[in-house]
Amino acid sequence: MDKSTPPSVANITPLFIADEVALDFVNTAYGVDPDRHECLASDQHVLDWLRRAGLTEGLDSAPPAARRGTLLRAALELRESAADLLERRKAGSLGDASVLNRILAMGTIHEELVWRKGQAPRLARHLRVTSAEAVLVSVAEAIAKLLAEADFDLVRKCESADCTLWYYDRTKSHHRRWCSMAMCGNRAKVAAFRARRKGD
Repeated sequence: MDKSTPPSVANITPLFIADEVALDFVNTAYGVDPDRHECLASDQHVLDWLRRAGLTEGLDSAPPAARRGTLLRAALELRESAADLLERRKAGSLGDASVLNRILAMGTIHEELVWRKGQAPRLARHLRVTSAEAVLVSVAEAIAKLLAEADFDLVRKCESADCTLWYYDRTKSHHRRWCSMAMCGNRAKVAAFRARRKGD
């Protein structure tokens, strides 16, 4: 990528189409130049993404104040590492998990039994946040779990040549080919239809 051309960040809504939160996190940067999009451009964007992904539940408190950009830098480093680990896991080669493990080590987690009148007991998970970067522990756990436990035959990239999005194929037939039918799937169908018309 040409470093002089920053990716588009204006009004980019994160995509939640991967059927797997770890892949949705990696997908917060997508597209090919000049149509590359960046969903994380500030600390607040990271916090908003974590909230939308349901990964802020159980936080005992808001992240402590930190120098502006600290959380963003940590999130981008984690995302870059996660993308590399995904590619290596998919290729069957060894990856460097040091960035992921550093974030995982920031977690101070405890469980609490919550038992209210008229309800069955349930376990609630709490994450004590001691640094701004520690809010990334939940997404780091999701990435680690995916890498360790997922069926990587079902972890795929969209088949469209100009799409970089990952997804987990949870369809019954396991024949999913596109990041989403509304995006690349529909474009492929239209292109196939036009090709057939030309051939007539």
